[in-house]
Amino acid sequence: MITLSKEPTEADKSIDRKSIEAETVELYKEMAPLQNLLFAEKKHSLLIVLQGMDAAGKDGTIKHAFSSMNPMGIEVKAFKEPTEEEKQYDFLWRVYPHTPAKGMVQIFNRSHYEDILVPSVHKLLDKDLISRRYDIINCFERNLSDNGTVILKFFLNISKKVQKERIEERLKDPQKKWKYDPADKREAGNWDAYMGVYEKIFERCGPEFPWMIVPADQKWYRNYLIAKEIVKTLKGLKMKYPE
Repeated sequence: MITLSKEPTEADKSIDRKSIEAETVELYKEMAPLQNLLFAEKKHSLLIVLQGMDAAGKDGTIKHAFSSMNPMGIEVKAFKEPTEEEKQYDFLWRVYPHTPAKGMVQIFNRSHYEDILVPSVHKLLDKDLISRRYDIINCFERNLSDNGTVILKFFLNISKKVQKERIEERLKDPQKKWKYDPADKREAGNWDAYMGVYEKIFERCGPEFPWMIVPADQKWYRNYLIAKEIVKTLKGLKMKYPE
């Protein structure tokens, strides 16, 4: 079982930043032709799930780790609080239209897991109903996999200290101030509750489609680990161009 308090939030001291950044550049060079192969072959699709606490770096990951991909073959969907219309349907109703077609890469900035996290922390739904959602999500992801979708799930693991620094930075930087939301500080007060729910998610929705816990205090290391996993996964598909 994953215990987040025991998981690292930064690179080991022995890791050289310059060499990692150089390796990341090479990974980006590999990623573009692999994405082209994915699109040409049209046997698989790739779903990237990004989860993490506020200020964990989900936006920055999308900006940097996928920067070498062709925008025509990649889509991003950010899942925020459900709208009034979305609340009238089952919780996956708003998710299905954004699952990737064969050949495409889809990124979820937050995801269907928010419909377990928020109701659990804020006690918005019956515990038995929330428990059933874990099983529903497992079936949902299995269904996507059966249709050729490869699912990569990343949890961006930051420390409380770095989260506090990043939230405060949003107030000081004119280019980031628009991102500041007073609710971020309030939610930071629920840190332990969120960690507990995430650990349960990793346990119940992890065996078949495992989560990768990414140390995310340092952006350069975060981007490297995610790019490395994507390249490894795409290479593992052993794709070929159609004749």
